[in-house]
Amino acid sequence: MPASRLRRVCVLVLEGAKPLDVGIPAQVFTTRASMPYEVRVCGAAPGLVTGGDGLAYHVAHGLDALEWADIVFIPGYRFPDREDPPRAVVEALVAAHDRGARLAAISTGAFALAATGLLDGRRATTHWHYIRALAARHPSVRVDENVLFVDEGSVLTSAGAASGIDLCLHILRGDLGVAASNHAARRLVAAPYRSGGQAQYVPRSVPEQLGERFAATREWALHRLGEPLTLEALARHAAVSPRTFSRRFVDDTGYTPMQWVMRARVDAARESLERSRRSVEQIAADVGLGTAANLRLHFQRVLGTTPTEYRRTFSQFD
Repeated sequence: MPASRLRRVCVLVLEGAKPLDVGIPAQVFTTRASMPYEVRVCGAAPGLVTGGDGLAYHVAHGLDALEWADIVFIPGYRFPDREDPPRAVVEALVAAHDRGARLAAISTGAFALAATGLLDGRRATTHWHYIRALAARHPSVRVDENVLFVDEGSVLTSAGAASGIDLCLHILRGDLGVAASNHAARRLVAAPYRSGGQAQYVPRSVPEQLGERFAATREWALHRLGEPLTLEALARHAAVSPRTFSRRFVDDTGYTPMQWVMRARVDAARESLERSRRSVEQIAADVGLGTAANLRLHFQRVLGTTPTEYRRTFSQFD
């Protein structure tokens, strides 16, 4: 893709589309200086599309927009287990994928994506209420109910509507780097990072006060990444035992406390690599990883690349 042109995002609105699912990618990828994307909203044909929840959509584009797009979002829609989308929609999605576009389904949009056959043999997820229905209707899909989103490269799926934000931020991190993703999260007043492996919902109730304490502890830790951060120190700040803290922290984030701290440090290093000219050694010390060798080790484990290669790809400096 030429660096000068905007990345092309298409939001495909199907009959019964859910308004939040439609709005999330349209808002996250809105065109602005910090977001080099162009968004088009389309349907099976231009004109009025009857949505879910009492809303309707007037879309300016038909399926020809899929021929234009670099990434196609398929928002969730009502009654996805009753019938597949029209053949023309399925064929247009397959053609877009064959041309090299990424296809990303939000919530029950996974049913439309599964109808293409492109999820066969791959992991995927959808809203927890429809997990069994997706597995029954498309038995070749490896349906995972315990995740917020799944990235299979050219095809991506997410759980309920809010996890669509997590999926969009995940895509942004891959396209533009962590600084742009964090900027978008702040604009949306959303969590900058939730693990794709986090469970969709906690089956037992968690006291609200405890959840607030843990959020405050995560914020406290983010401002002290350069200092020693132990499980005991985190639990002490949250005013609970280390055992309780560990158990509830996994429910909250999808990571153990120390895994979360390590990823927070790697993310802080990513942003520094993008936004500063500080050396890898200096950045390692800044984020609490000690040495450049230690930073390289964890960078490779988490991201599959080196700090130098990452800086070459995402640095704001020539």
